[in-house]
Amino acid sequence: MGRAFQNRKESMAKTADAKTKVYSKYGREIYVCAKAGGTDPNGNLALRGLMERAKKDQVPSHVIDKALDKASGAGGEDFSAARYEGFGPGNVMVIVDCLTDNPNRTFGDVRGCFTKTKSKIGTPGSVSHMFDHCAIFSFAGSDEDAVLEALMEANVDVTDIEQEGERITVFAPHTDYAKAKQALLDAFGEIDFEVDEIQFLPQTTTPVEGDDVAMFEKFLGMLNELDDVQNVYHSGELPESTDA
Repeated sequence: MGRAFQNRKESMAKTADAKTKVYSKYGREIYVCAKAGGTDPNGNLALRGLMERAKKDQVPSHVIDKALDKASGAGGEDFSAARYEGFGPGNVMVIVDCLTDNPNRTFGDVRGCFTKTKSKIGTPGSVSHMFDHCAIFSFAGSDEDAVLEALMEANVDVTDIEQEGERITVFAPHTDYAKAKQALLDAFGEIDFEVDEIQFLPQTTTPVEGDDVAMFEKFLGMLNELDDVQNVYHSGELPESTDA
């Protein structure tokens, strides 16, 4: 079916300051996930996937352990999810997911990124209806039919399955994340997932051209600098790099 998706895994920065930002974002997300579904990764598959992803991104164990310790206690920060939508440079549709302990501050910070790059923040639902909210699993494999059969037997509403060489990618509704992951683990044992996450995938893409390219990259950079921003999803299709 050739459905492309953007794996927005944050590239590991080389400076200690940037690494600290990545660690902080993982720590906050692990804390919230564990607080909501329990600190045992065997009983909280979303937490398990998040911890595995953090380890692949070289997040130190002490960062993960600290977040779990906080989640198991009665106190700790009170983070809540916040989602902002709008149109970035080049009229690209954008969704910004945040975890915040101060919604007013976070909204002001995110809105500043929009206004300073001549972009427009919208109302809830203004662009999210143009994205599919998907659970995505990508792993080594060559038997697409066996994967589909395992998921169908578990009553997973499979959206799509792609096979490229020796890699299989499964798309399912985000509400079927835990059910789909458990079905794959039950059928095939321990799997080393290349991708194991929930993403917003744009139904259509928007080419970013000319002066909008630099402005759009600046816009994304400003958003990713914000501590409260966890993920940025967009419909932008940037030109191929011309770097030698």
